[in-house]
Amino acid sequence: MKLGEKQVLTVVKTVDFGVYLGSDEERVLLPKKQVPEGIEIGDPVEVFLYKDSSDRMIATTNEPKITLGTLAVLEVVDVGKIGAFLDWGLEKDLLLPYKEQTERVEKGDRCLVSLYIDKSGRLCATMKVSSLLRTDSPYKKNDTVRGTVYGINREYGIYVAVDDRFSAMIPRREAYGKMRIGQQIEARVAGVKPDGKLDLSVRSRIPEQMDKDAELLLARLEQGGGRLRVTDKSSPEDIRREFDMSKAAFKRAVGRLLKQGKIRMDDKEIRLP
Repeated sequence: MKLGEKQVLTVVKTVDFGVYLGSDEERVLLPKKQVPEGIEIGDPVEVFLYKDSSDRMIATTNEPKITLGTLAVLEVVDVGKIGAFLDWGLEKDLLLPYKEQTERVEKGDRCLVSLYIDKSGRLCATMKVSSLLRTDSPYKKNDTVRGTVYGINREYGIYVAVDDRFSAMIPRREAYGKMRIGQQIEARVAGVKPDGKLDLSVRSRIPEQMDKDAELLLARLEQGGGRLRVTDKSSPEDIRREFDMSKAAFKRAVGRLLKQGKIRMDDKEIRLP
């Protein structure tokens, strides 16, 4: 019998409160409310095995949202002293211990997790999923992909599971806007590394992004009374803080607007004509 996996077991005994599955040497209870109608001794039943609140192995015909060796995005339904509890489709919520959280989660959050068996023989969730992510994705440069944020490193960037199964990262230089664990994102493949991992960008290709950035600058000018005290001489930090874009992207947008005659600029400010 395999804890945390779906398997087909045989009915070996019927009782008032359910049926026992397995063999004479090893058996597990399938509670009465889970027993398919008309079942008899010798019949096969597909079940999932986990432990109940009393730490007893128990079978269920309910469909779990995650099994051993798989990944799933699950919702946090509660937070307690030892960790968070996730909805995984079964009566007993799944524990996500604090030590298995890459970022602290709260009730209502969603997070990408895998399933493991802890030292006490119980099923638990972990957000440390990078080793389970594949590097054989079918995607190539400039493809649009969707994925789930599963880790944030302030030095290197944002870790993303594309399609919830392929390893990818948004490098720090491309990490614009605030992102959170469990966030579903759409991004462009900026490159494929030799090991198969994907580099992503949440910004469009340069021509399309230039239009968006130019529109943003114009909108900010209008909001600011037609003047902005930021120019292409400003520091990259000031530009990122003000517009959430790189200095290179800022200069491209400014150049486009200057060429179109939509702005004027000197060493101190950008202004509307």
